Amino acid sequence: MSAALVLPFVWAFAREQAELKRRVETPVEPHMAFYRKYTEALLRRYVRMTLESGKVPSLLGQEMFRGKVTSYKVESFDDVVIFLHDIGRCIDRLEPEQQDLISRIALQEYSIAEAAALLHLPPRTTVRRYARALDRLTRIFIAVKILMPQNVVKG
Repeated sequence: MSAALVLPFVWAFAREQAELKRRVETPVEPHMAFYRKYTEALLRRYVRMTLESGKVPSLLGQEMFRGKVTSYKVESFDDVVIFLHDIGRCIDRLEPEQQDLISRIALQEYSIAEAAALLHLPPRTTVRRYARALDRLTRIFIAVKILMPQNVVKG
């Protein structure tokens, strides 16, 4: 009888340990920090183009931000739709928590403190997780060739 009472406690402990192992966060990669400003610029461009895509296609060429951060040439309405679809698919590849951080801070332009309050996280944790989310999104952008890696000379 006593073994039956102990066994559920052991299972609960094992499940708790597995959850703790899953929550261990990966360290921030220092070489990816270089790309964060470019990733954020691409996300700002994504927001602007999303808003502009509701305009008449013939007017789109007048407000384009060409050549800021990517080799993407945006010349027509079709290019805008492809760009928006590509960025949206890249964001969809992130984990839900990372998507929330990216959408609150980069897309909706909440401050770190406001985003932390909305997500019920401490501000320092929010900063750290946002950096990791940007780094992961940067790796995705590089993998799909939306963002081109730079040859940085180490010295």
